[in-house]
Parts: sequence; structure tokens; C-alpha cells
Amino acid sequence: MFGLGMQELVIILIIVVVLFGATRLPQIGRGIGEAIKNFKKATNEPDEIDVTPKKTADENKEGKEGEKKA
Repeated sequence: MFGLGMQELVIILIIVVVLFGATRLPQIGRGIGEAIKNFKKATNEPDEIDVTPKKTADENKEGKEGEKKA
């Protein structure tokens, strides 16, 4: 596993616990897990379809004239 033995992994784990504290590690893990889940969900979902009705040429003219009068 990346050329790391068991001793190196234990040392890295100890350093992480010292830096972040034992109470903070579950929060960090939960945040990383939610981020990965949201990223996977976003990449797998189809793009949203814009269903906003488009304005016709007559509506555009009326809107611009109303803005000028105001």
C-alpha cells in the first residue's frame, strides 16, 4: 500500500490524533464522507432542465417600454 508499512501508518495516525485531537477526528471523517457522497451524487445525476418560459418579442417590447416610463 504505497510502500508504507504498518509502523509508518501507526506513526502517521498518532501524528494526526495529536494534531486534531481524538474528539475532532469523527467530525473530520463525517465531513469528508459527506463531501465524497455529494460529489458522486452530482456527477451521476443528469443535468437539470430549465423550464422557465421564454418571453416572446411582444413581451420584451412591453417590458422595455415599462422600464423607460418608470
